[in-house]
Amino acid sequence: MDTTPPENAAASSGRTQPTSMKVAFFTSRGGPETISYGQLAVPQLATGTVLVRVEASAVDHVDTFVRSGAYTTELVFPQVVGRDLVGTVERFGPGSAELYASLAPGDGVWSNSMGFAGRPGTAAEFAAVPVERLYALPAGVDPIAAAAVLHSGATAYLALHTHAELQEGEVVFIGGAGGGVGQGALIQAIRAGAVVIASCRASDVDHCLGQGASVALDYHSPTFGQQLRAAMERVSGGRGIDVHVETSGRHQLELAVDVLAPRGRIVVLSGVAATNPLPVGKLYMRDGSIRGFAISNATVAELAEAAATVNELLSVGALHARRLTTLPLREAAQAHALMEAGTVRGKIVLLP
Repeated sequence: MDTTPPENAAASSGRTQPTSMKVAFFTSRGGPETISYGQLAVPQLATGTVLVRVEASAVDHVDTFVRSGAYTTELVFPQVVGRDLVGTVERFGPGSAELYASLAPGDGVWSNSMGFAGRPGTAAEFAAVPVERLYALPAGVDPIAAAAVLHSGATAYLALHTHAELQEGEVVFIGGAGGGVGQGALIQAIRAGAVVIASCRASDVDHCLGQGASVALDYHSPTFGQQLRAAMERVSGGRGIDVHVETSGRHQLELAVDVLAPRGRIVVLSGVAATNPLPVGKLYMRDGSIRGFAISNATVAELAEAAATVNELLSVGALHARRLTTLPLREAAQAHALMEAGTVRGKIVLLP
């Protein structure tokens, strides 16, 4: 029995198959200056992998952690940077045709879990993606716009549903709700029937209210703690906040525990170097919990579940980046430098 899908033939795409590609890569951990732009061989396809022609590759904060070594993971040098991509199916690796049954050459696809744990990155003209980490892009969705929200949308889903186990009617606090992950969490919490108290920049208050937050507070306000307590009393009737998600890295665990409802859950997903005093007594007396979460640790099944929701939101135009900067692939090092300097608001997407 021939187990190689017929689409695997080099001539199936109607294009000459390239042997080399332009990439942004690094050969040792370090700063943005370790990233080079040049030519590498097009990846060889192992069983169960798909060669994707990349149209857009997002730049995430976690990419800088991988490159710098702040996040410990297996890398294969030269390591292509990036974990998120949107593109089209070019051809298939060897293996059972059933693996590729839902895909065909030219189909729009995306992935958000490449570039770490021994997998190649996405800041390239082509990427070899395991088929179980590849999802169909909904018809009519712009690939660049989609690339900008894949990581944040999936992170928000996993934080709220997989880790916080959000229930309809619960009160949720979302810190940094004007940012990428925060906005994704706000949209999805409202969609799940939760009541949301948001924090954000003063300039984002109206936006968060417009997205459905019951209360939106300026997190720079000197009376933020008092305002949050008052909002909690008003919104929950004094019961407290069921799910506390801080996306901005501004962890205030004393305050978070103080406003936590019985059996409330605090999800920690940002601030790689953050430290903060923990009021242990108050936490355990409320049956409260703190749950650390990094999307890099998500299982294939969890990522697929999140991807289904991301695709639903993309299909109806509910998930989009408020601010988007595109740069050519050759400026990947500059993109990382901008991310680390904090001088860019919104999302950066690299275009091959």
